Amino acid sequence: MISNRTFLFDQPQPLLNKVVDQVSKVVFGKRDVIEKCVVAMLCGGHILLEDVPGVGKTLLVRSLAASIGCEYKRIQCTPDLMPSDITGVSVFKPQSGSFEFSPGPLMNPVVLADELNRALPRTQSAFLEAMEEKSITVDGITHELPEPFLLLATQNPLDHEGTFPLPEAQLDRFLMKLSLGYPDQAGESAMLERHLQRRPTDKLRPVLLQEEWVQLQHEAAAVSVDDSLREYIVSLAAATRRHPDLRLGASPRASSALMRASQARALMQGRRYVVPDDIKNLAAAVFAHRLLPAPEARMAGRSARSAVEAAVASVPIPVLRFAAIR
Repeated sequence: MISNRTFLFDQPQPLLNKVVDQVSKVVFGKRDVIEKCVVAMLCGGHILLEDVPGVGKTLLVRSLAASIGCEYKRIQCTPDLMPSDITGVSVFKPQSGSFEFSPGPLMNPVVLADELNRALPRTQSAFLEAMEEKSITVDGITHELPEPFLLLATQNPLDHEGTFPLPEAQLDRFLMKLSLGYPDQAGESAMLERHLQRRPTDKLRPVLLQEEWVQLQHEAAAVSVDDSLREYIVSLAAATRRHPDLRLGASPRASSALMRASQARALMQGRRYVVPDDIKNLAAAVFAHRLLPAPEARMAGRSARSAVEAAVASVPIPVLRFAAIR
């Protein structure tokens, strides 16, 4: 079905490309990862960045927040971090004789949870309500989070000491799991040259205002998805659920996430409708971290990502039943 909604931005693609271009001047040689981050943020999704220390995960998040005009807070996760340290607490005010809520860093539009898997499970669980409901509850009182609310978390590889694996329920709430990896030599050389001058984020200026980003999120949600493409997404999820290498397939939340991400990518590509390439391009980033490989597949070196790729290869691509929108 084609949407009849009117849009504030006639041509959002140049603006979104400008965001990607600006961040690419700070985080070198990682344009594909940056584009996927923008896609996830455009549909209101949360991102998990798994990588070794020192490859630019924090720099990436700071640059993205600065480019979309949003306040940014960083939470350093450690084993002694308490839930109240991130949500906030009620503080007694002697002057008024009452308690007043003092908001924590989670009450910001863009939040970086650095090394999330170093926090104890009790603290990790404090993020769940915020990620799903866009609210937090302190002392029985619910506080709405700002719009947008975007959580970007980093984690060390699980073989590092002092880490606590994220449970499947929490992993399922991240729209995408991405990895920067090491830059190539040209990118690393350019990075060193840039860092000789000043802090690379000092020159960044907002490409969009916060309220404009929220409007773009609404426009991404209004991008048309043909019935055949929704069936295609469901078929991909079903293929992972019956794949012999997987103990746990893609959830219905994963199907919804892939559809929303495909809408955002279509908007970034200058379209108001989704095509199969949008879905195929994002399937692994959206599905793979939610899947649980069978022990024999893990021992044989076969990953969840390879199972998603096999599902994409096996499910027939639908033929769209509507003409391109001008």
